[in-house]
Amino acid sequence: MGQLLRLGRAYPLVPLTLAVGAAAGLLVALGLGDAARWGVSAYALVTAAVKTREIVRDLRRGRYGIDVLAVTALAATVAVGEHWAALVVCLMLATGEALDDYAVGRAERELAALLARSPQTAHRVAADGTLQQVPVEEVEVGDELLVRPGEVVPTDGDLVSAEGSFDESSLTGEPLPVERVRGQSVLSGSVAGPEVVHLRATATAADSQYQRIVDLVRSAGESRAPFVRLADRVALPFTLLSLAVAALAWGLSGDPTRFAEVLVVATPCPLIIAAPVAFMAGMSRAARHGVIVKDGGTLEQLARARTAAFDKTGTLTHGRPQVAAVHATGGLTDEQLLTYAAAVEQSSVHPLAAAVVAAARERGLPLLPATDARESTAHGVVATVQGRGVAVGKHRFVAGLCSTTPGVTPPLEPGQSAVHVAVDSEYAGLVALADQVREETAATLTALRRAGVRTTMMLTGDAEPTAWAIARQVGIDDVRAGLLPEDKVAAVASAPERPVLMVGDGVNDAPVLAVADVGVAMGARGSTAAGESADVVVMLDDLQRVALAVQIGRRTLTVAWQAIGLGVGLSLALMVVAALGHLPAVAGAWMQEVVDLACIGWALLATQPGAIERQEPAPTPSARTQRLPA
Repeated sequence: MGQLLRLGRAYPLVPLTLAVGAAAGLLVALGLGDAARWGVSAYALVTAAVKTREIVRDLRRGRYGIDVLAVTALAATVAVGEHWAALVVCLMLATGEALDDYAVGRAERELAALLARSPQTAHRVAADGTLQQVPVEEVEVGDELLVRPGEVVPTDGDLVSAEGSFDESSLTGEPLPVERVRGQSVLSGSVAGPEVVHLRATATAADSQYQRIVDLVRSAGESRAPFVRLADRVALPFTLLSLAVAALAWGLSGDPTRFAEVLVVATPCPLIIAAPVAFMAGMSRAARHGVIVKDGGTLEQLARARTAAFDKTGTLTHGRPQVAAVHATGGLTDEQLLTYAAAVEQSSVHPLAAAVVAAARERGLPLLPATDARESTAHGVVATVQGRGVAVGKHRFVAGLCSTTPGVTPPLEPGQSAVHVAVDSEYAGLVALADQVREETAATLTALRRAGVRTTMMLTGDAEPTAWAIARQVGIDDVRAGLLPEDKVAAVASAPERPVLMVGDGVNDAPVLAVADVGVAMGARGSTAAGESADVVVMLDDLQRVALAVQIGRRTLTVAWQAIGLGVGLSLALMVVAALGHLPAVAGAWMQEVVDLACIGWALLATQPGAIERQEPAPTPSARTQRLPA
């Protein structure tokens, strides 16, 4: 009962129209049919007058409103004495706003959830150790914050507690909790796990990741896709056609009632609601999968993308070195060589050192202690491991420590770097490292081609042999290597098949993301500059979400056209039936409501995957669980 009262207060014309209908029915029961007819007719004409004022106001703003059909239908039904049909049309107009709000609310469920969860307060730890609850806007960089279990993290921060578990599903679409340890970054908008955690704020609320997402979502909800504006333009010819059919029916039959009967089934719903609901549903579905689309126009461009261009490092590849191969040339096995190299590299801060240590861990090799470690910056490290002298580093550095000149070293593949190893002054082999291709890259490119992308490009500043080695692995069509940021911009601007989709993740990608028809920024913790320049932000570090975004765009556009086609087709069929005199005005007015509901229901199908998407393979486990480095 309380919910009905709230609905009545939100949409007062609905209970008012129902009250008028109930009063008119009572008058008929009392034998006062003429009074009922005059009362309902007067109410219908007042409704028409109010609606006419709104139409005139829209026309002054340069927008044509298809509600002119409803106003004309009201006037016509009153003129021919079909006052009950006029009341049904009034009810349709009264419930139209509620129906629209309901449909949009269903469509933007995930977007609305993001906005509703925006943190409002924070628990700040004062200098004396006391806890203060403050508005999130008052949190400053460097403040220590306490987050209780189940609470939303108010600002971006570094974890002060030893460890913590966080649910980032509303940000990234990733359903599994994420484990963080002391010093790692935590995104605002994450939900704390079962333990109380302490964070050190690294950004204000306004500059935090979650607030940037909220801003994107808000602008997405307010946008109007070019397709939606096209639907508005279709409204004028549809109105003229409806009036022409109604006039023809009147003229051929000589019965003015036919004019009213045709107009009451000329439903405007497919053109007013169907397209916007479908686009909002598509953007909401994308958000559920960790893809924030900034506006409806971007979703339409995604659907029509014909060229996909990619940055290499961090986009097609992981963006960090990994051990690709181990080549032992002396008396050691590959496992022994990697064990000695990892033992020494524990003492180094070089980026390649961490990759060697990580590879040893992944292979279950023991991390032996190293003593007397001495590092020559940018050259290598020497240490003692199990009583043996081990040198690790560049070829020249290691060779200079060998008692004999090393022989021919194993060849490297394009794009690989080498960490050379000597044991007891004898050259022992090398560990080859490379930036590995993402596991999901090949599947992503295949899915994009199935979705209508005809050309794939790689735009990279790396050397051409390295670029082509990656391209051959994944099936890239066009490789442009050795590019500066301005060269990437020129390549995208000159691409012949458009629209062009550009995917990148770094600061140097910001200019090309801005110039592309659709710029896609990878990763929630990627470059802020890239995220601000892009039209689409992929919150999870999973390249397959790019293909999913294109598929969602195509599905949304298809559903929007289908909803409009369904509504217009049903309306035209009912108009023909009414023109032939087989559909009374009251029945036609109720049929119009059925058509409206059918169109809205069809438009909401954009929240669900289509048949083609269901045939695509699911993301690989490694792609689903992979995280950006903290």
